Amino acid sequence: MTIVAKMLKDIARFSERHAMLPERVLQKIDSHQAKSEQLIGWVQLAVVVIFSVLYALSPKTFPEDVAFTPVPWVLSAYFVFTVVHILYSHRQLPPDWFTYTSIVVDMALIYLLMWSFHLQYMQPPSFYLKAPTLLYVFIFIGMRALRFEVKFILFAGFAAAAGWMLMILYVIYSNPADSMVTRDYVHYLTSNSVLLGAEFDKVISISIVGVVLAAAVYRAKKLLFDSIIDANVAEDLAHFVPEQVVEDIKLSDAQPLAGNAQNYSAAVMFTDIVSFTTISEKLPPKQVVNTLNQYFTALEKVLDSYGGTINQFQGDAILASFNEAQNGLSPSECAVKAAIDIQNMLLENSFGDDDYSIPLRNRIGINTGEVVGGFMGSQHRLIYTVHGDVVNLAARLEQLNKQFGTEILVSEATRDACSEDFAFKHVGSSKVKGRSEETQVFTLEY
Repeated sequence: MTIVAKMLKDIARFSERHAMLPERVLQKIDSHQAKSEQLIGWVQLAVVVIFSVLYALSPKTFPEDVAFTPVPWVLSAYFVFTVVHILYSHRQLPPDWFTYTSIVVDMALIYLLMWSFHLQYMQPPSFYLKAPTLLYVFIFIGMRALRFEVKFILFAGFAAAAGWMLMILYVIYSNPADSMVTRDYVHYLTSNSVLLGAEFDKVISISIVGVVLAAAVYRAKKLLFDSIIDANVAEDLAHFVPEQVVEDIKLSDAQPLAGNAQNYSAAVMFTDIVSFTTISEKLPPKQVVNTLNQYFTALEKVLDSYGGTINQFQGDAILASFNEAQNGLSPSECAVKAAIDIQNMLLENSFGDDDYSIPLRNRIGINTGEVVGGFMGSQHRLIYTVHGDVVNLAARLEQLNKQFGTEILVSEATRDACSEDFAFKHVGSSKVKGRSEETQVFTLEY
């Protein structure tokens, strides 16, 4: 009893913690529970079908003039309840009272069927205590583990044990003149007599199975809830980290730490809105945020279509990288195609709301080469980004658009990594800060 009391206390504490979970997490948990309840309904239906088939195929030893045969009535009533259960559970998660009722009905089905045996086969009540049908009780207890609700498993175990106790009492007191009780084990096995020790062993076994299964499900439920919470947090945090990085972390044995990085070849794009500082001075802060969010969403859609990954938002600027071929296009070609589509998209759209909507233009710089992608930050707070001279040059190219009067500038490395299908135009060279040699600069005709 001490173990059960401790488990019930832990369940109460766990329920308090569960009640404090965010509504969106609770909705996910309820969704899992609803599907489990639906599965329980189908298992119930399978059981009643099996019982019906076995009854139909088994030989009938009771006299043909028996007016009432309870088995078909019990099975029919249970079938109707099961259908109602399935329909109800597919509409919504049934309330607790319905589930408790379902458990009672499950146990009543088993015990009424067993009780009816002595009537149909014209035997004393003790006859049904030897029926192997009792084993189905464990199926109904185990079935409740699908809901991951400890209270239902414990209730099912209690209902099963209490039901069997009632079955024993009925046998003992149905005929006061002959209780059918014996202490002879051989006589018990070879007759309709009752050995109380054997029957109480069944009650104890049913109770222990219920408690052990409840304890196992309780531990599993804690793990399930923690997993759902962690998955929900990971899903939320995925908005702050590139999707590919999230997938890599899932499959990685190492923890994400500052300094964990790898070298790879990529095309890097840097974009910045033209004169956004001047624009933002004329707008209220809320309008600025709304306009930027619409702009970022539109650019993200284009970048995603070419396999581009947004590594950073820096004010109104975006740092994106392309490191995988897409639809026969190299990473550099994907970056250039995305740049063209972005400029065309900006020509066709304005950003803001119904009260104030403005067109936006931006400048884009693209460079190709070896980058270092990894985590950067402190021990407790990290960001994932790309580093290296390739990234720096992409940022410089974006700024050089002002000097050359262009909207897209690419490096010589990017031009060389693209096919002849792209119409590049050499616009000049520039001494970029931090470089000893002049950088050849190209734009696009689109």
